[in-house]
Amino acid sequence: MNIDNMAAVKIDACGIYYRELNEKLRQMIKNGAENIAIENVCGQRYIGTDLDGQVNIEIHGTPGNDLAAFMNGPTVTVYGNAQDGCGNTMNEGKIVVHGHAGDITGLSARGGNIFIKEGVGYRAGIHMKEYEGKKPVLVIGGTAQDFAGEYMAGGIMVMLGLNLAEGEKHPGKFIGTGMHGGLIYIRGTVDDYQLGKEVGTAELEQKDYQILNPLIAEFCKHFDYDNEMIMNRNFIKLYPRYLRPYGRLYAY
Repeated sequence: MNIDNMAAVKIDACGIYYRELNEKLRQMIKNGAENIAIENVCGQRYIGTDLDGQVNIEIHGTPGNDLAAFMNGPTVTVYGNAQDGCGNTMNEGKIVVHGHAGDITGLSARGGNIFIKEGVGYRAGIHMKEYEGKKPVLVIGGTAQDFAGEYMAGGIMVMLGLNLAEGEKHPGKFIGTGMHGGLIYIRGTVDDYQLGKEVGTAELEQKDYQILNPLIAEFCKHFDYDNEMIMNRNFIKLYPRYLRPYGRLYAY
C-alpha cells in the first residue's frame, strides 16, 4: 500500500533512537493519524509493536528486530528489508515487506497476514498457532532457510520459490520439524531428506486451492506479479502427521 496520496503525516527517523521514534509514532496515532510514513529508517527496533487499530504505517528503509511484534490491527508496509522477528506474536493486522526478512519471521504469530516479496532467514513461522478463530498467514515469495515451520501449531505458510530456476529445489532443510498443526504449501519441489520426520506430503486438493488462490492473488497485488505464472507451477502440501509428536518423551 502506498499512502503518499492519502494525507499521510510523516516522521523523519534519521538519527532518532528507537524509543523516541516509537513514542512519536504512538503520539501521532493517539492524535488521530490514520496514515503515517516513516522515512530514513535504519535499524530502529520494535516499530509498530503492540499497536491497535486500523492505522496504515509505511516504512522507508530497514526497520530493526521485532517489527510489528504483538500488533493487533494496523497495516505495516516496508519499502526495504526487515530484520529478525518480524511479526513476532502478531495477533491481527498485516505486514507487507518489499524485500527480504530475517530469521524467525512470524515467530509465534497467532493471527494476521505477512507477505514477504523475497526470501526469509532461519526458522520462519516457528510456533505459529491459531488462537480463538484467528489463523496466521505467512507468504514468502522466495525461499526460506533451515527449520521453516518448526514446531508449527497452526496457520498457513506458503513458500513460492520465485527466485529459483526451473527444476531447482528449495534449499532449506528440517522443514516442519516438530510440526503439529497448520499447513505448509511449497511451490516447486523438495527432497524427502529436507523434511522433518513429523510431516507428510500430499498433492493439493480443491480445498487447498480455495485456501491458496486468494493468498496468491493478494501477493501478486502487493508486488506486481502475474497470478497465472505463479499458479502454473506445481505445489506440494506439507501436513503434520502427529498432534503430539514429542508426547512420548514426557509420558511415564
